Amino acid sequence: MLKETLKWRAEYKPEEIRWEEVAHEAETGKIYRSNYIDKHGRTVLVMRPSCQNSKSTKGQIRYLVYCMENAILNLPADQEQMVWLIDFNGFNLSHISLKVTRETAHVLQEHYPERLGVAILYNPPKFFEPFWTVAKPFLEPKTQKKVKFVYTDDPNTKKIMEDLFEMEKLESAFGGNDDSGFDINKYAERMREEDKRIPAFWTKSEAPPEPMPTSSVDLNSFDSDASDSGKVDGSASHVSDSEGLISDKSVLVTKGSDNGNGSKELLYR
Repeated sequence: MLKETLKWRAEYKPEEIRWEEVAHEAETGKIYRSNYIDKHGRTVLVMRPSCQNSKSTKGQIRYLVYCMENAILNLPADQEQMVWLIDFNGFNLSHISLKVTRETAHVLQEHYPERLGVAILYNPPKFFEPFWTVAKPFLEPKTQKKVKFVYTDDPNTKKIMEDLFEMEKLESAFGGNDDSGFDINKYAERMREEDKRIPAFWTKSEAPPEPMPTSSVDLNSFDSDASDSGKVDGSASHVSDSEGLISDKSVLVTKGSDNGNGSKELLYR
């Protein structure tokens, strides 16, 4: 999987996708990263299948990948997983595409394994259940268990939301108290700013390591007749003037390190 994903990333170049390339897919708010997180500090992606505005499978997957990369970009250091909030308001049979579902499952499972912490299916209609039965085989058993069905009129499942989110910050569409809603203009501005962070995110681990400090010691300060009891023998039979030596204690003698007074310099790390 790792080899295939490295190959996929080299060809698909997800880290090079920018807002302007996918902005048309985002106009209706079908997928966006919320401005709030869950109680575990995880990024939240909001999905609204009824707001689908494209028939292009390629375009839809490209935008999904952009959203996944953006969600990962905003994860805190102690988190590797995200939350999906899927709002089924206005959803009907015309919004179902097995082709897109299959391709989505493939990309997420093969190239973003274990990125999903939990997926909340909020108020799915009754006819969605047969579709879920068809879609489940495309998902790993472990992933299936992360999917939670939540209904506004069910106190038991509603508690799932209260346990996961600060209700003051959660959108009213999911039972929270925030009525601000999705604004494409504000979101576009936010994404353009976050796009600027992408290069630094992908190069931060490529900086060369800092050189290890070295200290010098004059070999003449040691007794040349030292025994094996822990002292250093500075005789030519042990240290060559033209060759460095690395012992199992990481002691390094520099090549040709004559100071002009017959002494040698010992460098150690």
